[in-house]
Amino acid sequence: MKRRVQDGAPPRTGDPYPDDVARLVDGLHADPHRVLGAHGAAQDGVEGCAVRAFHPDARSAECLLDGGAATPMTRVDARGLFACFLPGRRPPLRYRVRFHFPDGASWERDDPYRFLPTLGELDLHLIAEGTHRRLWEALGARPLRVDGVDGVSFAVWAPNARRVSLVGDFCRWDGRLLPMRCLGGSGVFELFVPGVPTGAHYKYEILTREGALRLKADPVGRFMEEPPGTASRVFASRYAWGDDDWMRARRRRDLAREPLSIYELHLGSWQRGEDGRRLGYRELAPRVAQHARALGFTHVELLPVAEHPFDGSWGYQVTGYYAPTARYGTPDDFRFFVDHLHQQGLGVILDWVPAHFPRDDFALRRFDGTALYEHEDPRRAEHPDWGTLIFDYGRREVRNFLVANALYWLDEFHVDGLRVDAVASMLYLDYSRRPGDWTPNRYGGRENLDAVQFLRALSTAVAEEQPGCVLAAEESTEWPGVTRAPSEGGLGFGFKWNMGWMHDTLRYFARDPVHRRWHQDELTFAMLYEHSERFLMPLSHDEVVHGKGSLYARMPGDPWQRLANLRALLAYQWTRPGKQLVFMGTELAPPDEWSHERSLDWRLAEDPLRAGLARCLADLGALYRDEPCLWRSDPDVDGFRWIDCSDSDHSILAYLRRDGSRHVAVVLNLTPSAHPEYRIGVPSGGRYRTRLDTDDARYGGFGFAAGQEVVSADALPWHGLPCSLRLRLPPLAALVLAPESG
Repeated sequence: MKRRVQDGAPPRTGDPYPDDVARLVDGLHADPHRVLGAHGAAQDGVEGCAVRAFHPDARSAECLLDGGAATPMTRVDARGLFACFLPGRRPPLRYRVRFHFPDGASWERDDPYRFLPTLGELDLHLIAEGTHRRLWEALGARPLRVDGVDGVSFAVWAPNARRVSLVGDFCRWDGRLLPMRCLGGSGVFELFVPGVPTGAHYKYEILTREGALRLKADPVGRFMEEPPGTASRVFASRYAWGDDDWMRARRRRDLAREPLSIYELHLGSWQRGEDGRRLGYRELAPRVAQHARALGFTHVELLPVAEHPFDGSWGYQVTGYYAPTARYGTPDDFRFFVDHLHQQGLGVILDWVPAHFPRDDFALRRFDGTALYEHEDPRRAEHPDWGTLIFDYGRREVRNFLVANALYWLDEFHVDGLRVDAVASMLYLDYSRRPGDWTPNRYGGRENLDAVQFLRALSTAVAEEQPGCVLAAEESTEWPGVTRAPSEGGLGFGFKWNMGWMHDTLRYFARDPVHRRWHQDELTFAMLYEHSERFLMPLSHDEVVHGKGSLYARMPGDPWQRLANLRALLAYQWTRPGKQLVFMGTELAPPDEWSHERSLDWRLAEDPLRAGLARCLADLGALYRDEPCLWRSDPDVDGFRWIDCSDSDHSILAYLRRDGSRHVAVVLNLTPSAHPEYRIGVPSGGRYRTRLDTDDARYGGFGFAAGQEVVSADALPWHGLPCSLRLRLPPLAALVLAPESG
């Protein structure tokens, strides 16, 4: 065999052609199984099987048949190709290969090149079509048992690569040893490698068209080593879920008509150990659950937990889209976190980042030597604000990668929803670009039609595959129909972040109360467009960084007034239409901005005034969850009615929240002046009970309205309503009142 290959004579039946051998030993072959493994052959008229194996450092090799003796293999190429002929045998064949090395060591393994592909035709068809909604079950590193042998199937999409090799700590990171086969025209390279243990580190060595070698982490890797390491790791989940009741109920949920109040947090800086160390997922779970429940929240939202190399990005520059960050533990540790919160009655939402990815060369950037995940045109591929790259949403495989990733978190980790980051940057081709730095769409417009197609595919897939889960868009423009169904021309999100409400409200509350009378429209304007979308009101991490100051620090006045303003702000947020989100630490009223490098200052909770703020937030959360008027009719125009929004001279607002025949009245007095007698109209007579008074002494207030627990309505029409209440209005405070019956 050796002579015929080297001489260039016609090979015997089953022999590889000389150019196949040359490409293999030179590290250029995209289909190593064409040469290696077991192949039907004939030698001197005898039918049998030729077995070939490759190791460039081996001195000799043997083929060990299942249940048979070792057969010496002949070196057929000086660069490390070995072969033997087994008469009377036919593939498929069970065997192992033992390599011997000059130092006397040996290495025995099941031959990776004797196994059939672990991806079926349907998988390859769906991948090529861009419709494989369970992509993680086809690509990445999947521990499997094949033909009675335990190993790991590795598969990666790299359609423009000349050759892809698997490298890892199981092969000394040698790209010559485990070249992968390209499966037809799919662009998927695959290899089943026996004996690779769970926890093994690996990457893909990719030979580009230009002859350059690129070492890449797995785009669909389930686990990565903790930064600053960048390798992917083999992982097999062994987690046993305990949240069956939650998951069954989730499928029937309609969060638009249910209470939804969200506690947003960053895992690395919410709380740390006494020595300043990061707490893990399992340590954080009971602490987060207890705290969020005590404050009355329904959900916890995590800043991105997908793997990212740089702490300072807060998780928004993702390099491992399918891997929970190893900073806090394993993927099963993260499963425990979600499971525990579910069992404590709390939903979990993840911040998800499909708008851009970083330029780190070990990750997606020019993955196979070409602009594979990003757009080829830099005017569409580069994000000018963040120095990152933008996904090519027009490529069906890229859309598939992202849609499947969203489903992966909802399915594999039981996550209840995704907050989709930076949607506005996806929708507009000219986002943050100067004239001439962007290219219009095919109709000459600025809309990114490919991104629109992706977002509709995303919302459709989530609705079909994971009913009851929610998608929330961080979208700051007037794009129409963000929360309208794709069938109606919308994007299909469950909620849109109401950035206009947030900016207007914080601007108003930052004003000295003496000036607020001139700016009451900053609070009333949002109701003019309230029902154009389904809104979520965020007071998020973005509002307490980059020199903006903490919410407490942005409030005017002395410390008491600042806390009174903050209590009134939260009551306003919780009682108006829409859902609520606040960032961690709001309950502590920290004087300084948030920093990802340190824990929240939990000593602040010992301050009596700040403890009062936390009690107020907890009571507000309980009131919200218990009172359907505050959430069930959020989508309906008649769920809200102004009682009076015209008393700007006193900076007082009053409104009703309604659910059918039931209602509650909310009154906001946003100056430090108390009003011993103030009349508001109400829809019905009888007794009204004060459900919340943010000036209550228990919250650190003056208790100006103490004794006003119950008020009888007068049969005196007021504000266009048949009855009215005469109230004592405390300063810088909110009152919530409800009829005792009905």
